Amino acid sequence: MLVRIVKMGFVPDKIETFLQNFEKRKTLIRGFQGCMLLELYRDKNNTNQFFTYSYWTDEAALENYLNSSLFKEVWADTKIYFNQKPEAWSVDKLVSIE
Repeated sequence: MLVRIVKMGFVPDKIETFLQNFEKRKTLIRGFQGCMLLELYRDKNNTNQFFTYSYWTDEAALENYLNSSLFKEVWADTKIYFNQKPEAWSVDKLVSIE
């Protein structure tokens, strides 16, 4: 399994638009073949900072998503509201205790 973490900072008056867009598309993203989990987090202190965590069956599944028309549409409608360069990491989950 591969975990994708993306950090995004938004122009404050565009946050609500981002959240509405995410709400409309979250089920499509989660339903994309190979996506096992999708989560959105917001920083408690710096409230224009958001993080997505998505779990993918493998790197090929993530690459298929990143090359899809869905991702291109989502990213085009998201990046126009950034106030900083986004950061992304692909990591392997080593331990999870619930």
